[in-house]
Amino acid sequence: MAEAAGKPILCCSCYAEGRSSEKLEVAPPSPGQLRHVFFHNALPFVGFGFLDNAIMIAAGTQIELSIGVVLGISTMAAAALGNLVSDLAGLGLAGYVEALASRLGLSIPDLTPKQADMWQTRLSAHLGVYNPDILLGGIPRIHPLPISSPVSKQGLQEKLCALEGCRGEV
Repeated sequence: MAEAAGKPILCCSCYAEGRSSEKLEVAPPSPGQLRHVFFHNALPFVGFGFLDNAIMIAAGTQIELSIGVVLGISTMAAAALGNLVSDLAGLGLAGYVEALASRLGLSIPDLTPKQADMWQTRLSAHLGVYNPDILLGGIPRIHPLPISSPVSKQGLQEKLCALEGCRGEV
């Protein structure tokens, strides 16, 4: 609507000052738009970080208590395998986390392409990606740790002995 014959219509003050539309600058995003960009980037990453760590801890524990006992791998090796399982699961879960965020009303910020490319917007997006995931997501992400039953070295040796059929020598 603001265009006539392919050229933008200038406001009265711009026309009077002789400014052309090419020289007009786009206003930077408002603080509300920058907050929207921040939360649009932050919330999916907190959710994904929560799922990623929960899967990694649960998978690492199960690997240590099953395959780890049979093969005699270290706790760190079991944790690394749990991380591998979590990474593979994360490839499939990323789309679901973003879809859930969208269903919860997290819409795409309404910015022009020039506003989306401004340093303020990029900074807000990067802060949204890194800080909340690390700061807010860190505590809830370790939720499987307190509910996992502690396993002593003696308990693992007894399980290994039961699997191998030893006669009480540990």
